[in-house]
Amino acid sequence: MAFRPTALCNLSLLLRQYPRRSYSSSTSSVSLTEVSHFDKLASSWWDPNGSSRLLHQMNPLRHDFISSCLDSQPEPPSIAKRRYLDVGCGAGIFAESAARLHSTESVLALDPSSEVIAVAREHAQQDPLLLQPGRLEYGNKSIEDLPTPKSSQDQFDILTLFEVIEHINQPAPFLCSCLPFVKPGGWLILSTIARTWMKLAYDKGCGRGGGQVGAEGTHDWKKYVNEEEMRSFLGGWMGGGVMGGVRSQGVVFVPGVGLEGGGWWGEVGELFLWG
Repeated sequence: MAFRPTALCNLSLLLRQYPRRSYSSSTSSVSLTEVSHFDKLASSWWDPNGSSRLLHQMNPLRHDFISSCLDSQPEPPSIAKRRYLDVGCGAGIFAESAARLHSTESVLALDPSSEVIAVAREHAQQDPLLLQPGRLEYGNKSIEDLPTPKSSQDQFDILTLFEVIEHINQPAPFLCSCLPFVKPGGWLILSTIARTWMKLAYDKGCGRGGGQVGAEGTHDWKKYVNEEEMRSFLGGWMGGGVMGGVRSQGVVFVPGVGLEGGGWWGEVGELFLWG
């Protein structure tokens, strides 16, 4: 799913309606248990046949969805190059691919796992393009650690949250922390896993055939988020005309085929993209 601040929404309005918090270790979106779990998975992140294989398969769908969001704008996309903020970047599967796009000015990628960020930085050394100053920067931190943007020049055209929200105990204040970083007219793009009975059965049994996202123990079914819940959240808690548009797309894992995306959800939708 993706949602877009309106072109009329300025930063002062956004911050007045959704004030930044002073986050302490007890209110941060970062869970030390989650960080420890992903630390253990860091070394296998770039193995396309390992526990992160579905993340590799998802990446083309992510780019296709972002392109569809940009193409949906009433006005043509600006020819100016785009700035990305990739929150919860892992070892950089999306961040690297975004940094290689001709339309990209820069990518700032954040993850609270020091082990995962170390793998991301090491992997980026293999591509000279990614070593260009300002092209791709990794930060071992959370969104709450960044200073609040003071102007649109400090904001980003696209903020991504791929397979992040289901690891957050309090999604509302977390999303509130992300919104000030999106330029008016920019996009916040996220994907997560739908909380369906089909997904629960899949995780418990037949999902060990290759359709689970991440290694066993990575996800908690109770923390998955359904489309109607997020739409209700955006329409209610974040109302007041701040959002300029919401787009969504379902993605399902088909055994023997892989991930398939479409404009439908149904009861078997395993993941969804917001835009």
